[in-house]
Amino acid sequence: MTTWKKYKEDFVLLLEAGYIAVNQADEDAAMKLFKAAELLDPENILPKIGFGYLHLHKLELKQACKCFEEVLHKDPHNDMAKAFLGLSLSLQPSSIDKGEKMLEETLKSKDSGIKKLSDTAIDFVERFVKKTPGPAQSRKQL
Repeated sequence: MTTWKKYKEDFVLLLEAGYIAVNQADEDAAMKLFKAAELLDPENILPKIGFGYLHLHKLELKQACKCFEEVLHKDPHNDMAKAFLGLSLSLQPSSIDKGEKMLEETLKSKDSGIKKLSDTAIDFVERFVKKTPGPAQSRKQL
């Protein structure tokens, strides 16, 4: 057995650590962790979602969209990639409507976490990107 194969069971651990590194703004660690996961399982799409998530956090929206589109090309029913792509598109002035439509589609997901992400993203786009008053803003005007 080659040395790297014994780490194959750590694939999910590397991915999770990569997402944590992104949330802590540690780009270097996130890249290394996602690349390590990708080496362990090159066919798995989750590291590509991780790279897209990193780009999204850095507001490199075109690169994020590219990553999520690659995932959807391989797995058209991946609701996580679809929700992140919808958010990435919604933050770009030229594709707000396309992004919102994609987010609305993911509200039908079986995954409650994806539904919550989509709902929160739609609310964010309405309130802060499109600048329509949300519930908190409406109460302030009363």
